[in-house]
Amino acid sequence: MQLTQFTDLGLRVLLYTAQPQRITQSGQPITISEIAESLQVSRNHLVKVVHFMANQEWLITTRGKGGGLALAKSPEHYNLGHVVRLLEGTTQVVNCFEPACALRFACGLKSVLDDALQAFYQCLDQYTLADMFQEKTKEALLELQRINVVQLAEKL
Repeated sequence: MQLTQFTDLGLRVLLYTAQPQRITQSGQPITISEIAESLQVSRNHLVKVVHFMANQEWLITTRGKGGGLALAKSPEHYNLGHVVRLLEGTTQVVNCFEPACALRFACGLKSVLDDALQAFYQCLDQYTLADMFQEKTKEALLELQRINVVQLAEKL
């Protein structure tokens, strides 16, 4: 199964905002622009993702000067299965009715794919966002932060 870009970005935003050892840039909160630059992704796409995540009450967002975003709860409260289900917004791998498949009443493929999808989510259900902070993940996120701090200093 391939996750949508929306889900991919959503998971990256959660990882970025959940960093246990975030290097602050002059005490400023995390911004969408910072995340877009750090992760080298579209700011416009991130705005949509962050808006959705704020509506789910996963993120707290503050507008205006000095505004930014943060996790609404600690990383242990974000079950990956639940998060991916909501970000994906789909409960099936294939839709046999749109467009209509001539085999839909005699085919066993859909039930096998549905079982596989359930197994995928059951696996994700075993993990929280906090579980994602293995040493390599922490190091990669810290390196992104170091690069941003250096780039910010160069601009000044």
